[in-house]
Amino acid sequence: MSKSYLTILKQIESLKVEAEKIRKHEVDGVIKRIREAVEHYNLSAEDLGLGIKSANKDKTPFPTKRRQAKVGAKTAGAAPVVKFRNEAGKTWGGRGKRPDWLRDALAGGKQLQDFLVK
Repeated sequence: MSKSYLTILKQIESLKVEAEKIRKHEVDGVIKRIREAVEHYNLSAEDLGLGIKSANKDKTPFPTKRRQAKVGAKTAGAAPVVKFRNEAGKTWGGRGKRPDWLRDALAGGKQLQDFLVK
């Protein structure tokens, strides 16, 4: 005998409730094991990367490499540099895929230097 749509929906809801109970039980076990490990190894929130970093980097268990800013690198929020502009005022910075207006103009016989901003 085939099941009805409503029967299947009730089973889905029942399984969701059961899954949430099992998940909660498993999470409780994980939290218990984490607490035991934190206590055993005398770890702090900072050791786990959950606190504010201190000036003493020797205390961190896993040293991280920090990226150094390149000299002359753009900063966040800086205005993009415009290298090419057409008569209509459309611009392109010279990086990434060429915009359609520039590709069309180049295909029509113009040269890249014709759009160079001076």
